[in-house]
Amino acid sequence: MTPTIGVTPCHSLPDYLESIRRAGGEPRVLDMTGDVPAEVAAAIDGLLLTGGTDIDPQRYGEEPHTTLSNVDPVRDAFEIDVILAVRDQRRPVLGICRGLQIINVALGGSLIQDIASELPGSVGHSVPTPQHAMAHEIWVNRGSLLYSLMEEQLAGADSCEVNSRHHQAIRRLADSFEVVATAPDGIIEAIECGGGGFCLGVQWHPENFWRTGEFRPLFEGFVEAARKR
Repeated sequence: MTPTIGVTPCHSLPDYLESIRRAGGEPRVLDMTGDVPAEVAAAIDGLLLTGGTDIDPQRYGEEPHTTLSNVDPVRDAFEIDVILAVRDQRRPVLGICRGLQIINVALGGSLIQDIASELPGSVGHSVPTPQHAMAHEIWVNRGSLLYSLMEEQLAGADSCEVNSRHHQAIRRLADSFEVVATAPDGIIEAIECGGGGFCLGVQWHPENFWRTGEFRPLFEGFVEAARKR
């Protein structure tokens, strides 16, 4: 069976779609104005939440920071409703960059609105070009789902290099999630839920490496979980 993976639309969609195809899934790009979240949850086998714009801080009870830009209330509302519906259906979920952040907000967490101004001295998290440029290390927790998926790349170590292009990050972690990777400055780089289901969020952009395969196991593990669900 080829599992159907719902993918939220964004400006760099082709890399996400190719990553899913190479992992053995069939992507379905979701329509934020036409699709009904409950119907989407029933029709797909897994949900991939992509990167993109800032999330409206009113979603987690804060006023906007001066650096806030490109907020898309339609996207926020649609993705939150889809996340809740998919979680209720126990479908596997993978969130990338904004995807990690919207999972956290949807389930009760909050965000640092601007890393550079709120956490001066942090490592460079916004390295936009080239997209596959390594920006900093992440430290991965042994025993986590993330560690098991990246075990070959980690090669017995607890860290690896990742690319990075975000200025927001998790502040308050949503209930039932745990932090499974951090940057050296303490910024949360990956979260996952307990309970045996596949719900993983990463702050970097593994989709940009579909040609070279450094992070392909993340997509393969996700698609396999969708196949088995």
